[in-house]
Amino acid sequence: MDNNEQFNQEQVQQPVINVNAGPVIPEEYKPISAWGYFGYQLLFAIPCVGFILLCVFALGGTKNINLKNFARSYFCIYLLIAIIVVILLLFGVSFSFFSNFRS
Repeated sequence: MDNNEQFNQEQVQQPVINVNAGPVIPEEYKPISAWGYFGYQLLFAIPCVGFILLCVFALGGTKNINLKNFARSYFCIYLLIAIIVVILLLFGVSFSFFSNFRS
């Protein structure tokens, strides 16, 4: 009777775990490849179109958080360069203005 009970019991299958499969990453957290960063830098370097796309990506035009943060960091670099250029221009204008009084 013990043999019959063993055959009548339900067989429970163990879950299959794929060791080679990586973790499932949501679409908004997908990493950007090195070539992706290179391509986005080339895209953002285009004078007018690049700046417009940079603003779109930085302000939320993409669902990918990595691309959004990259665009924001690129935008911060643009702001720092603009501030430095304005400061240098102000020093240049003031220097030329004061040098005219000495002559």
